[in-house]
Amino acid sequence: MVSVSMSKLRCIHLIFVDPGVKINGCYYRELFLSQQLLLAMRQVSGDFVVFQQDSAPARRACETIKLLQREMPTFISPDLWPPNSSDLNPVDYKIWGVVQDRV
Repeated sequence: MVSVSMSKLRCIHLIFVDPGVKINGCYYRELFLSQQLLLAMRQVSGDFVVFQQDSAPARRACETIKLLQREMPTFISPDLWPPNSSDLNPVDYKIWGVVQDRV
């Protein structure tokens, strides 16, 4: 799994999860969001961040939503997430070049 922080002009930070790691709600909240992604986003943007993600179960968990509502004032709630949109998936355009370089 890979996640990325994006600004409106560029990719900011890629976060890779080790192969075989099970991404449950607890792991996603405590290790991924709290220790990595939210910090990276704040370093680049300060308090001006709009946070949107997909609908994977770990991301839709009640405790995850509560954390994001508390930590990210401009968090877009799950009921407003589109089911699938290539326009909202810029990671695909960045990550494949990074994966190719690593291989």
